[in-house]
Amino acid sequence: MPALSTTTLPFMRGEVTQPAYDRAAAGIGVVHFGPGAFFRAHQAFYFDEALARGGDWAITAAALRSTDVRDALTPQDNLYVLATLERETRYRVIGAIKETLAGAGDRPALLDRLADPATVIVTMTVTEKGYCLKGDGTLDFDHPDIVHDVGAPQEPVSLIGHLVEGLRRRFAAGTPPFTVISCDNLVDNGHKLGRAVAALAARQDAALATWIGDNVAFPRTMVDSITPATDDGLRARVASETGLVDNWPIQREPFTQWVIEDRFCNRHPDFAAIGVTLTKDVSAYDRAKLRLLNGPHSALAYLGSLCGYTSVADAMEDADLVAFLRRLMIDDIKPTLNPDAGIDYDAYIEAILTRFANPGIRHLLSQIAWDGSAKLPFRLLGTIADRLAAGTAIDRLVLPIAAWMHFIRAKAADGSKLTDPLADMLLVVGNACTGQARQDVAGFLTLDRVFAPALTANRTFRTAVERAYALLEDGVGAALRRI
Repeated sequence: MPALSTTTLPFMRGEVTQPAYDRAAAGIGVVHFGPGAFFRAHQAFYFDEALARGGDWAITAAALRSTDVRDALTPQDNLYVLATLERETRYRVIGAIKETLAGAGDRPALLDRLADPATVIVTMTVTEKGYCLKGDGTLDFDHPDIVHDVGAPQEPVSLIGHLVEGLRRRFAAGTPPFTVISCDNLVDNGHKLGRAVAALAARQDAALATWIGDNVAFPRTMVDSITPATDDGLRARVASETGLVDNWPIQREPFTQWVIEDRFCNRHPDFAAIGVTLTKDVSAYDRAKLRLLNGPHSALAYLGSLCGYTSVADAMEDADLVAFLRRLMIDDIKPTLNPDAGIDYDAYIEAILTRFANPGIRHLLSQIAWDGSAKLPFRLLGTIADRLAAGTAIDRLVLPIAAWMHFIRAKAADGSKLTDPLADMLLVVGNACTGQARQDVAGFLTLDRVFAPALTANRTFRTAVERAYALLEDGVGAALRRI
């Protein structure tokens, strides 16, 4: 079977959407660091849409260490298939990437691309660790990569070092800066990145640091789309459906969201026309995602697991669970969100429920349940604290908390592995459980790394959790009906 390439693209069979523009004529205007699955399913898709509307929005994709993506995509002219998963899978060839660079050997070419006046946007998905930050969000000058870049700034190895060197070259040449758009799930991502870049630049040249602070835009962003890992099954399906072999196809759900702070220092595509949300307040979208998406996701993980379901889609076939989630989101979570943010929360809620029910995505409840001690304070406990302060009922909100306690108790009882940063402490508490609500809940509430003192001291909260815990002794279905 022939391999995917520019030459074989016309022979692709089936209903596959192909690039609606002249790839050869499109200029590179974007550099992206970290060309993993999410980027290729998300940002590259949006720039593919932009290219179809005209303009030089093709991408240089750069991996600072791994050569895997370059080695997979270069032989197929950087084309790849994006599979959108729902009841019937849809396929699309993404042509936005024109060049892939990787490793130290491609560093000169990457720095030249960053210095090129044609490059007007730099994006990244390198995960939080790629920013080399300390716990307080500032640049870690003791990090080995940053130590190297301070000593050899023109031969950088870190993301921050590459950005500083690229901007230094533009500053020296009198070239306008590029806009730097972080697409990682990092709180206050753009602002933290901007401070880190300025801090490293200050070690080289105070004037450069001042120029960066005065002229370079680092907008905050929020991104969202479930992107399962590529496996051999996907490769086989793509080959069978299209008649061409793709070394590294990508898959995702139909829903995708990109919110960018409306703050740029150079030209950019008509983002609004391609489905990107531009806003002055990204934090409202972050809060909505955390509370309306992540909170109910965790609720479904623990309640669904106690019901014996395996995946999110399986659990969403339970009408009682779906009804509970909808009321939780509309009646308990939505009132804690900013009503003036310009977000249609009701539409967002229905979109989330549709996403959860997507049979094309097999998202395991066991995986969502991981690291509950770290997730619940942000996903649900903050909402509970706000509702307590408002003097409103929290009966539905505490049911997932009680379900998490039962989940830990079950893990302790059957001796199965618990994936959590506090696993040892949680299993001690779980092993001490007797089924008596007041005693069991009190054991969990001693975990001050999960429950804030103000919350554990609140009698209304304790009583509500105890009541929910006791209700779950009779099963999730009975508890949902009572709640």
